[in-house]
Amino acid sequence: MVFDQLVEEKIREAMARGEFDNLAGAGKPLDQDSYFAAPEDLRLAWTVLKNAGYMPEEVQLLQEIGRLKADLAAATGAAERAQLQKALDEKTLSLNVRLDQRRRSRYARRHSPDGR
Repeated sequence: MVFDQLVEEKIREAMARGEFDNLAGAGKPLDQDSYFAAPEDLRLAWTVLKNAGYMPEEVQLLQEIGRLKADLAAATGAAERAQLQKALDEKTLSLNVRLDQRRRSRYARRHSPDGR
């Protein structure tokens, strides 16, 4: 209980000093689309890796797909929309291939005689 109070006090002091005022994305809702687009069984592991400074290719692809979707929604010109749609399709295909490879690898390990 004392630890919780100490942490709360440190947070209040940092807020009073304005240390949280200029954080990236301040005042904006969190973008959790890429988190929930990830396969459920991999979310926690990917979050831990991301917080440690490592990001698997699948997570990078999910983030790029999210950005492309946002850019596509904001695009006005037909040529720009076509270019963004092509890039989105390519990234989506890459992600699907990677996830399929991962599924096949897990399946093969589970069903191999030596379990590897």
